[in-house]
Amino acid sequence: MVSRILLLLSLSWLTQLTNPLFQVMNHDITARGLILAIGGLFLLAKSTFEIHDKLEGEEGHASTRTSATLAGVVVQIMVLDIIFSLDSVITAVGMANELFIMIAAVVIAVIIMMYASGPISDFVNHRPTLKILALSFLLLIGVSLLAEGIGFHIPKGYIYFAMGFSFFVEMLNIRLLQKTTTEPVRLRQPYLDQES
Repeated sequence: MVSRILLLLSLSWLTQLTNPLFQVMNHDITARGLILAIGGLFLLAKSTFEIHDKLEGEEGHASTRTSATLAGVVVQIMVLDIIFSLDSVITAVGMANELFIMIAAVVIAVIIMMYASGPISDFVNHRPTLKILALSFLLLIGVSLLAEGIGFHIPKGYIYFAMGFSFFVEMLNIRLLQKTTTEPVRLRQPYLDQES
């Protein structure tokens, strides 16, 4: 959590750099614009790859044997922590304008993940459309950051409304599907038990 807050503070400081670095087609490019645009592209790529993997990717099998070294495992954990930290920090920057709100959002998210990750994970895993909806939210935030980075401001209220309305409609769909016996779509999983 501390690494995420430090990353958020440094990223927040960098987004204050509004002096033009160079121009492209009579448009000033600033360090802030570059950071937001790169963060938006990162979220767009990450969520697009994840959606593709869930819908059309190959499933792994738990019986597949791999050998791992301690150094390899440590490096993988460090890289994943940096990626997940970047993901949550860039999302916080894309969703709020105030540093205090960004830090509070990251702290609250980490606390919720620590205590409620099991039940939330079970809830989402049994409702695959929620996974895709959450990844779609990341796409939306990525587009917002990219637009902000190139100088086009999208009011946050539009983004919040789109996300809230989509979530409300999905909750109605889940509620209606509970009354039917239709089995939900099954997303591809990175690892399956050998019995599957």
